[in-house]
Amino acid sequence: MGRFINQRFKALEAYTPGEQPRDMQYVKLNTNESPFPPSKGVLEAVSEIEVSKLNLYPDPTCKELKAAIAEYYSVGLENVFVSNGSDDILNFFFMAFCDSVEHEVKFPSISYGFYKVYAELHGVKYTLVPLNDDFSIDINDYMGNDANIVIANPNAPTGIALSRKDVEKILCKNKDKLVLIDEAYVDFGAESCIELTKKYDNLIVVCTYSKSRSMAGARLGFAIANEELISDLEKIKYSTNPYNINRLTMVAGIEAIKDAEYYTDNCKTIIENREYTSRMLEEMGFSTTPSKANFIFAKSNKIGGEELYLKLKSRGVLVRHFSSADICEYNRITVGTKEQMDKLITEVRNILKEKEC
Repeated sequence: MGRFINQRFKALEAYTPGEQPRDMQYVKLNTNESPFPPSKGVLEAVSEIEVSKLNLYPDPTCKELKAAIAEYYSVGLENVFVSNGSDDILNFFFMAFCDSVEHEVKFPSISYGFYKVYAELHGVKYTLVPLNDDFSIDINDYMGNDANIVIANPNAPTGIALSRKDVEKILCKNKDKLVLIDEAYVDFGAESCIELTKKYDNLIVVCTYSKSRSMAGARLGFAIANEELISDLEKIKYSTNPYNINRLTMVAGIEAIKDAEYYTDNCKTIIENREYTSRMLEEMGFSTTPSKANFIFAKSNKIGGEELYLKLKSRGVLVRHFSSADICEYNRITVGTKEQMDKLITEVRNILKEKEC
């Protein structure tokens, strides 16, 4: 670390993104991207005409994009915030609503790694709440708290989801604290809590285009919440980078909303492939969590998590391995096409056979 960096960042442990190796052609099942391309409408929207306007700044208010999102989710324009990926919104949340004195935050001890990074980045006091032995969240741990709450639903990397009813119980018991529900993976079988934002002024639901809408490379996320919370987020945005959504991403985001049926069908296919792959792995002795996301969290009773990850990588299949002691025997496997999952299953079967010899 350089000698000129601010002292308070010297101990900061940055988030580690999924690896993006270029040394060979991989079946890439490590970063939870969609295996399907954007819809035809999105590809046509990012046309030569729009590209020719890159000399001009995009609309900082993102009015047309917000209007499309608001109409789709049946909320007001004033209830929508858009930003440069959902990570950007999470960053703004910790910056705007959390601190080390009156507005502490708590989130699961096994969850999206950026929560801890953002808390430390902004000097926020945080509490890590252990999961149950089966990796599920115990909502009783979040009842009547003196801190803001952040929960990924479905959770990552476990894929386990809370019901909307359980989230509402948490909201009812924390009316004077904010509850952020990160719905990055909600479209793969979980219940969205967006409708609850009309009833609870302490709820922020954060969503992304990166997963179910095949736009991980475009960097677009949105939040839906009470008008005052959205106004606060806008203030932070306009105090940092008002043009944080580029022109091409904006038009692509509008068209993706229009092409909802295409993406819904893709989600159904991914769910089918998830269930199929889970069954195949379980037949080989794996334990899997009941995932409602576009990934599988799996552990073998015949081979360690890191060893399996390395052997798969050597065979051209990338999965995500975490070194944390609580989950080091597990691997997170993104659900791709049927062909990609069959390749994974074949290689896992071959690795296990070699292990037996």
